[in-house]
Amino acid sequence: MASGVNRGETERHRELKRLALAWARARGLDLAAAEVRIPRSACRADVAAAGGSDGPCVLFECKQSREDLRRDAHDEEAARARSEELSRRSRALDDLLATHYPALRCGEALWPEFDTWDFSGLRHRGRRALQVARAAAERRVREGTKFSRLRRYRAADELYLVVEPDCFAPADLPVGWGLLVRSRGTDAAPASLHLERAPEHLAAAPAQRAALRAAIRHAAGRPRALLCPGLQDGCVDARDHAAQPG
Repeated sequence: MASGVNRGETERHRELKRLALAWARARGLDLAAAEVRIPRSACRADVAAAGGSDGPCVLFECKQSREDLRRDAHDEEAARARSEELSRRSRALDDLLATHYPALRCGEALWPEFDTWDFSGLRHRGRRALQVARAAAERRVREGTKFSRLRRYRAADELYLVVEPDCFAPADLPVGWGLLVRSRGTDAAPASLHLERAPEHLAAAPAQRAALRAAIRHAAGRPRALLCPGLQDGCVDARDHAAQPG
């Protein structure tokens, strides 16, 4: 979407983004925006922030449920290994079936070893189950390893998960990511984030940091709603904006 406001987004998720922006601002990361396209990747960050011309660049991913968290938290290396193993098993099974069903050979190649077989009409439950598992494993590599890939890319100097207090277990947390947990607000003390685990310092490459700063500025130029008092999530320097009432 062109706007930083996702019309299908829940208020709980927007609140986590507001809190992440406020947390970043309180630590001098005044260049900040929501829904930032991460350079050199196909991913978008819920919040990205940077401090000063030489300050750190930080990405925040907000998760309001354990299911949402676990969806992106699969280890990339393990997911790829699983996908490759299922691919090997699938090829081995097809080679075995080819010896038992020579009539299914397509006959399109001059040499038999280069020919293919048409198993589409073969009712084989084991092969079907293997195909389903292989497709799921390949999808997990493509869509379920966001946290692991961003760490491998060194997409920013620091990476943080921003979560609800009841939506995670220690085993769910990706390697290298810091953890910010929302406190339950009261009339006397509004909700805020507290740091439960410090992130690994990744030392992003200078070119990546420059590209991320440019992406934040680009996102900051789009019309946006105010996400927290005094901070427009599309503004480059939050201190330029007066605090909003209420």
